[in-house]
Amino acid sequence: MTFHLIAWAVVQDPQGRVLLGRRAGTGYGAGLWGLPGGHVEPGETLAQAAAREAAEEVGVRLDPAGLRALGVSRYDTGGLQGCDFFYLARRWEGAPTPRAQTSEVGWFGLDDLPPDILPWLPAALATHLTRGDWLVETVGEA
Repeated sequence: MTFHLIAWAVVQDPQGRVLLGRRAGTGYGAGLWGLPGGHVEPGETLAQAAAREAAEEVGVRLDPAGLRALGVSRYDTGGLQGCDFFYLARRWEGAPTPRAQTSEVGWFGLDDLPPDILPWLPAALATHLTRGDWLVETVGEA
């Protein structure tokens, strides 16, 4: 079984909104809004992966050393296993712009997330960003 190691960037502006991109040209979640993020590549740290994905997907440059670890969501459900690592960025360079695998970008309040969002993302943001819970595990559910 493949194990997925994923790093996500939660880019948050001074008003508390998060930067999302509409996924395009990807096999996972195409057409849905999501955080910039993806698989960690060999030789890079989790924070480096989150920063790389933010640059590749939504056009903002993040300093990996300036990212704050928010938490981990581990899953072992429906034949999929992995860990999602979430990193908070409140500083960035560049203007958010759709890039690879993103058709549009937008800022959304935590209480005003779009209806067509990755289905697990509102709960993950509430868990890690709002409540500050570090670890969530989902095991054995379909």
